[in-house]
Amino acid sequence: MIEVVEAPHESPIVLESCHSTWLFDTERMRFRRVLKGLDLDVRHASTAWRPYFGLDLDPMSESFVVLLNQEGTRLLRSWRHVEHCQQCGGDATVELSIDELRAASLG
Repeated sequence: MIEVVEAPHESPIVLESCHSTWLFDTERMRFRRVLKGLDLDVRHASTAWRPYFGLDLDPMSESFVVLLNQEGTRLLRSWRHVEHCQQCGGDATVELSIDELRAASLG
């Protein structure tokens, strides 16, 4: 079963995928990604804020879908990174500090 996340006052939602940390600002309905594995300052390794229209989480497969338009015809699909990850074949992921996430979410 797919869970639709709509939490207008619980910002931000943070999801870890194999190559990115995804930040969802639920109040402003926008998201950005902080890329992992790059030897850069977090502000330079993150994408710009982009609007989104929905976030679907599938707890059975660890996949999630970001709806980029109201019609749901444009979307991004990714998977949460987990221990013994089948998506990347690895166990390790880069950790970001709370300060780094805060800096990325404010940018």
